[in-house]
Amino acid sequence: MAKGYSIFIGLAIVAAMCVAAWFLSPKGENQTTWRSSLILAFISCYLMWFITFMAQLHPLIEPRRTTVREGFQFE
Repeated sequence: MAKGYSIFIGLAIVAAMCVAAWFLSPKGENQTTWRSSLILAFISCYLMWFITFMAQLHPLIEPRRTTVREGFQFE
Protein backbone atom coordinates (compact mmCIF):
# COMPACT_ATOMS: atom_id res chain seq x y z
CA MET A 1 0.00 0.00 0.00
CA ALA A 2 1.21 3.48 -0.78
CA LYS A 3 2.49 5.69 2.01
CA GLY A 4 2.40 9.45 2.51
CA TYR A 5 5.87 9.99 1.09
CA SER A 6 4.68 9.03 -2.39
CA ILE A 7 3.09 12.49 -2.59
CA PHE A 8 6.54 14.05 -2.47
CA ILE A 9 7.97 11.55 -4.94
CA GLY A 10 5.16 12.41 -7.37
CA LEU A 11 5.79 16.11 -6.81
CA ALA A 12 9.49 15.68 -7.58
CA ILE A 13 8.69 13.79 -10.78
CA VAL A 14 6.20 16.43 -11.91
CA ALA A 15 8.66 19.21 -11.08
CA ALA A 16 11.32 17.46 -13.16
CA MET A 17 8.87 17.10 -16.04
CA CYS A 18 7.99 20.80 -15.81
CA VAL A 19 11.67 21.78 -15.90
CA ALA A 20 12.20 19.46 -18.87
CA ALA A 21 9.19 21.01 -20.64
CA TRP A 22 10.62 24.48 -20.00
CA PHE A 23 14.02 23.71 -21.51
CA LEU A 24 13.08 21.15 -24.18
CA SER A 25 10.08 22.89 -25.72
CA PRO A 26 10.47 23.41 -29.47
CA LYS A 27 11.92 26.75 -30.46
CA GLY A 28 9.88 29.10 -32.57
CA GLU A 29 7.01 31.52 -32.34
CA ASN A 30 4.85 29.06 -30.39
CA GLN A 31 7.43 28.25 -27.73
CA THR A 32 5.50 30.04 -24.98
CA THR A 33 2.31 28.20 -25.94
CA TRP A 34 4.11 24.84 -25.83
CA ARG A 35 5.68 25.61 -22.45
CA SER A 36 2.44 26.83 -20.92
CA SER A 37 0.40 23.92 -22.26
CA LEU A 38 2.81 21.23 -21.11
CA ILE A 39 3.39 22.69 -17.65
CA LEU A 40 -0.33 23.29 -17.13
CA ALA A 41 -1.10 19.71 -18.21
CA PHE A 42 1.51 18.24 -15.84
CA ILE A 43 0.32 20.30 -12.89
CA SER A 44 -3.35 19.54 -13.60
CA CYS A 45 -2.69 15.79 -13.76
CA TYR A 46 -0.69 15.95 -10.53
CA LEU A 47 -3.46 17.84 -8.74
CA MET A 48 -6.10 15.33 -9.83
CA TRP A 49 -3.89 12.44 -8.69
CA PHE A 50 -3.10 14.22 -5.40
CA ILE A 51 -6.76 14.87 -4.58
CA THR A 52 -7.73 11.27 -5.39
CA PHE A 53 -4.79 9.90 -3.40
CA MET A 54 -5.57 12.03 -0.35
CA ALA A 55 -9.27 11.09 -0.50
CA GLN A 56 -8.28 7.43 -0.34
CA LEU A 57 -5.54 7.91 2.25
CA HIS A 58 -7.72 9.89 4.68
CA PRO A 59 -11.41 9.27 3.91
CA LEU A 60 -13.94 11.72 5.36
CA ILE A 61 -16.62 9.06 5.85
CA GLU A 62 -15.82 5.67 7.30
CA PRO A 63 -17.61 2.63 5.94
CA ARG A 64 -20.36 1.08 8.08
CA ARG A 65 -21.40 -2.56 8.03
CA THR A 66 -25.10 -3.21 7.72
CA THR A 67 -24.83 -6.98 8.25
CA VAL A 68 -23.97 -6.72 11.97
CA ARG A 69 -26.60 -7.76 14.50
CA GLU A 70 -28.44 -5.00 16.39
CA GLY A 71 -26.72 -5.50 19.74
CA PHE A 72 -23.21 -5.33 18.28
CA GLN A 73 -23.39 -2.14 16.24
CA PHE A 74 -21.11 0.72 17.21
CA GLU A 75 -22.62 4.13 16.64
